[in-house]
Amino acid sequence: MLIITGTFRIPADHVDSARPAMAAMVQASRIEPGCLHYSYGEDVLEPGLIHVIEHWTDRAALEAHWQAAHIKAWRAAWPELEIGGRDLTLFEADAGTPC
Repeated sequence: MLIITGTFRIPADHVDSARPAMAAMVQASRIEPGCLHYSYGEDVLEPGLIHVIEHWTDRAALEAHWQAAHIKAWRAAWPELEIGGRDLTLFEADAGTPC
């Protein structure tokens, strides 16, 4: 399994206007083959800091995701939404153990 975790930033006063684009990205990603989990969440203490968590079955699924029309539309919206400070890390992991 592949896990991507990290953050990106949106000016706090742009978060509400960015929600529809973020929701569209999350919804489209969640139904992709190989997507096990996909979520964005705003930090409780830092307005505009968005946490990203993605789980993918394998590299092929992730590569297909990067080529999907919805991710291209999402990336094209970044300048208008003033999205920046992107800091994501990819990890390879097993299925994990509930704790």
